[in-house]
Amino acid sequence: MLLLACRPSEPPVAATAGAAPAAAAAVPASGGAAGGDPYDAAKMDFKTPPATVSSERHSGPFAAGSSLNPGPLVKPLDPAPVKEIRLDTTHKIIEIAPGVKFSGWTFGDQVPGPVVRVRVGDRVKFTMTNRSDEPVPGVRVTAAPMMHSMDFHSAMVAPNDKYRSIAPGQTISFEFTANYPGVFMYHCGTPMVLEHIASGMYGMMVVEPRGGYPTKVDREYAVVQSEFYTKPDPEKRKVDGQPLYVLDGARVRSKAPTYTVFNGRYNSMVEKPLEAKPGERVRLFVMNVGPSNTSSFHVVGTIFDRVWIDGNPDNQFRGMQTVLLGSSQGAVVEFVIPEAGNYVMVDHHFANASQGAIGIIAAGAPPGGDPEHHNIPATAAPTDPLAVQAKLDFESKCLACHTIAGGDKLGPDLHGVTKRHDDAWLARWLKSPEQMLQTDATAKALLDKWKIPMPNQGLSDQDIKAYLAYFKWADQNLQPRAAAPAQGASGAAAPPAGMAPPTAAPGTTVPPSRTQSATPMPGGATGATGGMGGMGGMGGMAGHK
Repeated sequence: MLLLACRPSEPPVAATAGAAPAAAAAVPASGGAAGGDPYDAAKMDFKTPPATVSSERHSGPFAAGSSLNPGPLVKPLDPAPVKEIRLDTTHKIIEIAPGVKFSGWTFGDQVPGPVVRVRVGDRVKFTMTNRSDEPVPGVRVTAAPMMHSMDFHSAMVAPNDKYRSIAPGQTISFEFTANYPGVFMYHCGTPMVLEHIASGMYGMMVVEPRGGYPTKVDREYAVVQSEFYTKPDPEKRKVDGQPLYVLDGARVRSKAPTYTVFNGRYNSMVEKPLEAKPGERVRLFVMNVGPSNTSSFHVVGTIFDRVWIDGNPDNQFRGMQTVLLGSSQGAVVEFVIPEAGNYVMVDHHFANASQGAIGIIAAGAPPGGDPEHHNIPATAAPTDPLAVQAKLDFESKCLACHTIAGGDKLGPDLHGVTKRHDDAWLARWLKSPEQMLQTDATAKALLDKWKIPMPNQGLSDQDIKAYLAYFKWADQNLQPRAAAPAQGASGAAAPPAGMAPPTAAPGTTVPPSRTQSATPMPGGATGATGGMGGMGGMGGMAGHK
């Protein structure tokens, strides 16, 4: 059981942007009068008029309101005491990973829905039109129109009144006062709630303390973790030439996601890192919406100076390495960027990270520096579902040590592997490398060059079929990328970026990078086994099957 101890009151201390953690200000989180109880229910506002439901259809923007934030950057609080927000529901095709088009359901026409920022004491006036029956551009492949609703965890209202489901074409309006500070989830509450959340109907509401936060920061971002449960469309429909994916009900009920992501997309903040500068103080509003699994949120290279569980500064911890968040739980984490570099955000449940729960805070790293902990962002994507899945598996499990058309790393570039070996050889190698090393001359040559044998990864026939499909697609569609020479620490010319280190003399072993072990893959490429020196270590811990 996790016991949360409220921190004692600390005297106010002046804080400056980018100050060291010890210099950050600390004041009573509630902003209430000294000696008073900021959570006195007698002083809270529970008076709300009944919700109204009408057949008036809104046809304007799907999201509106000065307190909404559509992306990870969270803008400063709107000082108005009344926050009017609109979040209409839509059904649309979203891309949750390169080449993976998913039939999603949204608030505000995006997944996750916009971040709502208010403060304690604000009156929130909410309106939503169910627009799930509106046609979308292109072929109609989204789910059929259906009932939807809105459930704000930040509100204290009668659910049967405010959170009632409305039919397509109907509009609901209700209001409430934000009484508690925190990082709260909002989501569709229409049965089956599990499927509605798994389809994309969720978002974050930040409720600031009445007197503001007790620290000053330079950057504020929102990170929303969620799970997707997908399968290829049984009707084999396509969107823009890409196969359509739909919700896999069996996976949802068994808590076996195909993707676990930040801000609605696989590697979304690797493709578009969050920006910061050395010495700056960063505040992240973090929410795990689930719908079913936990998150162990971590930022590589720094320590959380302050963690406010559920986003309430009265629930404070200091000097934390990770924050454990159950489904629908949030937190505020603050830390200082110690020096120039790329700081990787990751779910330290590495099985989740391997499915896309990873991002980067880019803080002035030198050009060309490849953060070992992250998955290289994808560019082109195949259309065959098997190849799409293998591509994502490859990028999350193998890129610490080798690439396809990106240059040699700890092992050679895999580009052209299907031209060097036939399907039967590759299948045998992936299925049972230890047997191949005993009898096959080519496999023995690979071991002689790379020194460490590839372990049996327990790949299924379907896994092997998928990898072969991806390798063939890559050989037909990708071109090798030239690597530029770089200078080593001593000033002498270093191997080109991504190239393998010099081969060891006969009878010796090439030392692995940090704590990884290089293991040969087909064509001489390597995967990572064991070690926790970086995301390559994750490939060994969570990637190999």
